[in-house]
Amino acid sequence: MAPPPGPYSGKSTLALVARVSAFTFGLAYGSLKLKILKFKMLDTIAKEWQMAKAKSHKKAEAKGHH
Repeated sequence: MAPPPGPYSGKSTLALVARVSAFTFGLAYGSLKLKILKFKMLDTIAKEWQMAKAKSHKKAEAKGHH
């Protein structure tokens, strides 16, 4: 009869738990990072849109005065 697998053989319960934990942590970290990047990207787009709108408004005012 074969001896039980060692803790670092990749077949033990500890190794399985470690792999699942690492995978779960990676998913959670990646999801959080994506949320932060999306928020920053949306914030940047909103600021650029406001700046373009203000610039357009200033151009329209300048044309109206002449």
